[in-house]
Amino acid sequence: MKNRTAFGLLIVANFISGCAQGITMLAIPWYFVNIIQKPSEFGLLYASVTLLSVFWSLYSGTFIDRYNRKKIFQVITFFGFVFLMINGLLAKHLDSYAYLFAALVFTFTMFNYQIHYPTLYALGQQITEKENYTKINSLIEIQGQAANIAAGALGAVLLTGVNQETLLFFGLQNMDLTFEKWTLSEVFMLDGITYLLAFAIIGFIQYTPVQQLEIDKSPIINRLKNGIKYLKHHPGIFRFGLYSYSVFVFLLVEVHLLLPLYVEKHLNRGAETFALADLIYSLGALASGVLVNKIIQPKNERNAIFNLMVMLSVVLFLVAMSKSLWIFVLFNLALGLSNAGVRILRVSYLFNHVPNNVIGRVSSIFHVTNVILRFVFILLFSLPFFSKGNNVIYGYITGAVFILISAVLLRCSKDKNEYGN
Repeated sequence: MKNRTAFGLLIVANFISGCAQGITMLAIPWYFVNIIQKPSEFGLLYASVTLLSVFWSLYSGTFIDRYNRKKIFQVITFFGFVFLMINGLLAKHLDSYAYLFAALVFTFTMFNYQIHYPTLYALGQQITEKENYTKINSLIEIQGQAANIAAGALGAVLLTGVNQETLLFFGLQNMDLTFEKWTLSEVFMLDGITYLLAFAIIGFIQYTPVQQLEIDKSPIINRLKNGIKYLKHHPGIFRFGLYSYSVFVFLLVEVHLLLPLYVEKHLNRGAETFALADLIYSLGALASGVLVNKIIQPKNERNAIFNLMVMLSVVLFLVAMSKSLWIFVLFNLALGLSNAGVRILRVSYLFNHVPNNVIGRVSSIFHVTNVILRFVFILLFSLPFFSKGNNVIYGYITGAVFILISAVLLRCSKDKNEYGN
């Protein structure tokens, strides 16, 4: 691999900031749903941010294809450091407005995701030989899930503290250990510090592009039109991207809206179970990152994605019908396996079929369709009905049906034009 050192530094920087981002995005939904008891308000916040992100996503894709991707990372990590530190300090000294700062940090992190990950994958494609695409996507997934595992483990400690009840939950009743839970402001400042570390590491990245970009310097609207034009000429690629995103669509809604309600009102458990879900999910995704590159043969992505989607649909039905903690663990493991596996295969497929100089715009168009679908689900699951009793299980049934239908459409959507550039 030509740019091995550059890719390694990119992975390290992404891991460090990813750990703290994961803790922050665990803490904020739990804070709204379980601490201040405002699940519907959080649902509306999530819906609003999702809707606004449509416009940001369209712009960010043209931005990624127009400017140096290393510099984009430096800008967003430095700004992230400043923003998180300011909000952390304000939340510490203005505790009665903590909900406002939590909303601001959630909004920033969601917007940051929409430029961070497309830039990460676009830069990965730019500095990697074609025969290594699946390998580097698997490595990115392994790194991301290792960060999530660290976030899940740290989140369980930081959000709830450590006492005898927590130790008993993990089978460590013989240990004598206590740890006070962290405040939101402390979590935000930790996140800010990791952005600064990532900024410093990215500064050391030096690389030689494997493929030279033909940069489109036309106005933003024209650049966006060129991305849409590309997909019009390759409708099979558009359908593939649309249907294969269904797992990710449901995952984000499940994590931020359904999961806190499911843990509290269906399983009748606390924050340690909520954090455990993230940890188990990450283990499943980590396993997927290791196995996909070894098991799935090139040009067999579609069948593999179909099988993963069907498997997840079955497990979604199971978790909706059961109160077993073991079924819950199985579900999160399957969710990790399927989402990570689908993402690795989807990105590798797109790397092989979409030129690097339009990958940012093509990704942003897929993201817009993703956002629109998420917005519909967020509005639906924000209805008071889903927060009453254990009605949250109907959200999981809805997700199962949605993913199963998408899998069938994916299986039926292949056409002969899909493999051209």
